[in-house]
Amino acid sequence: MSDVPAARQVLAILRYLSRQPRPVPASAIARDLGLPRSTAYHLLAELIAAGFVVHLADDRRYGLGVSAYELATGYVRQAPLQRLARVPLSDLTDATGHSSHLAVMHGREVLYVIEDRAPGRAPLVTDVGVRLPAQLTASGRAMLAALPAANVRALFPGAGAFVLRTDRGPRGPRDLHALLAEVRQRGYATEDGDVTPGLKSVAAAVLDHTGHPEAGVAVTFPAAEVDDAGFARISSLVVAAAAEISRRIRGS
Repeated sequence: MSDVPAARQVLAILRYLSRQPRPVPASAIARDLGLPRSTAYHLLAELIAAGFVVHLADDRRYGLGVSAYELATGYVRQAPLQRLARVPLSDLTDATGHSSHLAVMHGREVLYVIEDRAPGRAPLVTDVGVRLPAQLTASGRAMLAALPAANVRALFPGAGAFVLRTDRGPRGPRDLHALLAEVRQRGYATEDGDVTPGLKSVAAAVLDHTGHPEAGVAVTFPAAEVDDAGFARISSLVVAAAAEISRRIRGS
C-alpha cells in the first residue's frame, strides 16, 4: 500500500465533517483528528478551492461544500452499499424468519436504506427512507459504539440532543456512554421497545477497512415470540451478516 499521508488526512477531514451535525471550527478539526493546526488550515484551503468544503467566515466554521454533495448524489445513483448488502440481508431474513434492514448514520439519526421484510410479517417503522434517532435504534447504537468517543460527544453533547419515542432509551451522555460500553463488550447492540412497544431488535455494525462504521445491520421481531436461545441464534446470525457485508465492502 502506498504511503500518502496528505490523502489520508484529506479523507479524514471529509469523513469528520460528514459526521458533524453542524459546521465546526478549524481548531476542533485539528484537535479531533490529531493534526497540526497549520496542516489543518492548509488542507481546508485546498478543499475549499475544490468546492468540497465551505468556510463560513462570519461564524469561523467549516462545513461540507457543493462538491461533497455531488459525490453523495453520485453515490445514491450507484447505490453500491445496497448492491453489496442485499443478498446477505435477504439470507439473514430467510435464516431468522424475521424482517431485517440496513441503515446508515445521518447526523444524530439513522437513515434506513434497505428493508427485507419476512413473508407474513407486519410492516415496520424502519421502511426505506425513514429516519429515526440513532441512540434509540439497535442499528444506530451499533454504529455509535464503533465511532471514536470524540465523535459521539460531538453528536450528543448534552441532554438536549436526546429524544424519546417511548419512555425508554438513554436520556443523556452518561446513559449513552454506559449503553455503548455494553455494546462494545457484547459485539452487538439491542433495543427492546425503545422504538416500537413490543418489538425488539439486534444489530451489528458494518465496518470499512479503517474500522469506521459504514452501516448497521439489524433484525426486528416481536419480543414475545423469541426466547433466550432464539435471541442468541438471531444475534449470531446478525453479527455474521454484518461481517459478510464488511468483507464485501473491503473487497476481501
